[in-house]
Amino acid sequence: MMIAYIICTVLAILPILLYLRNPYFFGDLNYAISALRIGMRMSKLKKKFVSILDCFLDKVAKHPHKKFIIFEGTSYTYSQADKESNKVARALSTHAHLMAGDTVALFVENEPQYVWVWLALAKLGCVAALLNHNIRSRSLLHCFSCCDAKALIVGAELRGAVEEVLPSLRQQGIRVFILSEHCDVEGIDSLSDKIQQASDQPLSPELRANMNLKTPALYIYTSGTTGLPKAAVINHERVWLSSFLQCIAGVRSNDVIYIYLPLYHSSGFLMGLCGAIDRGITVVLRRKFSASNFWNDCRKYNVTVIQYIGEVMRYLCNTPKRENEMDHKVRVAVGNGIRGDTWTEFLKRFGNIRICECYGATEGNVGFVNYVGKIGAIGREHFLYKMSNPYAFIRYDTEKEEPVRDSKGFCIEVPKGETGLLVGKIGKQSLFTGYAKNKQQTEKKKLKDVFVKGDVYFNSGDLLRVDNEGFVYFQDRIGDTFRWKGENVATTEVADILLTVDFVEEANVYGVKVPGHEGRIGMAALKLKENMDFDGKAIYQHVKSYLPSYARPRFIRIQDALAVTGTFKQLKVKLAEEGFNPTIIKNRLFFLEDKGYVPMTSEIFNAIEEGTLRL
Repeated sequence: MMIAYIICTVLAILPILLYLRNPYFFGDLNYAISALRIGMRMSKLKKKFVSILDCFLDKVAKHPHKKFIIFEGTSYTYSQADKESNKVARALSTHAHLMAGDTVALFVENEPQYVWVWLALAKLGCVAALLNHNIRSRSLLHCFSCCDAKALIVGAELRGAVEEVLPSLRQQGIRVFILSEHCDVEGIDSLSDKIQQASDQPLSPELRANMNLKTPALYIYTSGTTGLPKAAVINHERVWLSSFLQCIAGVRSNDVIYIYLPLYHSSGFLMGLCGAIDRGITVVLRRKFSASNFWNDCRKYNVTVIQYIGEVMRYLCNTPKRENEMDHKVRVAVGNGIRGDTWTEFLKRFGNIRICECYGATEGNVGFVNYVGKIGAIGREHFLYKMSNPYAFIRYDTEKEEPVRDSKGFCIEVPKGETGLLVGKIGKQSLFTGYAKNKQQTEKKKLKDVFVKGDVYFNSGDLLRVDNEGFVYFQDRIGDTFRWKGENVATTEVADILLTVDFVEEANVYGVKVPGHEGRIGMAALKLKENMDFDGKAIYQHVKSYLPSYARPRFIRIQDALAVTGTFKQLKVKLAEEGFNPTIIKNRLFFLEDKGYVPMTSEIFNAIEEGTLRL
């Protein structure tokens, strides 16, 4: 009896002792259990391949009448979604003559038809290229061509953007279909009328019989570090791994998720939509984010799970306070990029919501999840994850823009507490599939001979820091990319656009920090052509026509000469540090208002500093 009593006592106090030694023990244990379950599922998928589409069809069979998509007050069940996508698949098969393995570009804003078309393409064994609906002109043509798409499907509201590039598409013999019942533009075929006439009967699974985990499922575009957007190749394995984030975050089968992030993003599509399909839950879909309608939507549709990017949480915290702010059912928030102060304020105002912050790149092979809710951290190290996905934080020289190597030529791992460049080992379990038709940029993301001769690592391009408790913190980005409004902005792409303005001779684009904002906002240093002056209205019309709003430089600095290195690389660090303060900078400065660039004044600067002028 005494032995039994001692054993029971030890078992009773063991959890307390473990908690005192490691307050995150139970969170780590829960993550370990989830990771093992995910590992088991992936093992089964390798033996018998099942796609996220098969998962969707399984949910259709299990609960056909459960709501799948709710959009602008109208709901669609899993069964209705299945039938609608069957009709789209049959219409495309007949009129676009698609075959398994073909790529089709999707240029549509957030709406149910986006989901139906993607499901239809998956049923035909095709690969969907998810185009950013903000891109125009040269970028649009580039994104379309770099994935070898056979057809382009366009939302009715984006007809004008496609008409701009239609001559080039027609030259390439590309079929263009618009989601409307009629179209009088030569070279663009209506699709909605053909969908209505098609049968909703199921398609043969044989159409997608040759797929496996390594087969491309999607192309998702990323700005990367330089140049035009690149098409990251997303295989079926990556789709599954991204969708499992909801499982780690504790999303349940009776939850309702609110998706307003664009479906062309990996966040909205993979972690949001595909994760919802894996869980078999209801999706409340919105065209775009609205701070004023956010909580009203959550209350109206009984939303329990939300997605976010850091800027969104700040916008919500900046809305006027209301008495009913905690009157909602949201219990989980999944996303990335939330600042520590915003995180604290969000919880204080909107209640005890579990925030599951994560980190990862669309094309990357390494990521982190802050599964215990430590404020400010982007993730937490866990030995199980590191065993299956080896990674390291290496010393990096920000001036030379390269890793520091020792006398033997190998990289140096930084100790805990010190900032280092995150690199993920490329191997069988942690592949880097790279970018479509861009071998140069694919190779550029690889670091070779990192710790031993012949090893290869993925270069994340991010400087991170790990504390003594194993929490990971974001420090900065390297290279020529900055992040604003949740979007990566490639400085070279913006500079190329500015250089087409008739009075601009040289352009150096970079991101500058703004108090109270995540990321960096765009700024450009320009050298004007001889005997020509700056035209604020003309350059505004130019950037408005060719760049999405988040990529347009908000500040412009006119210089007599742009500083470069000995190898003619533009110097950005000093310019970024100097910022946009007109009392410090003696060059002419301009600020982007609603209708054009106007001279930067101390009053404008002070309003930005004080947060009274919205950027």
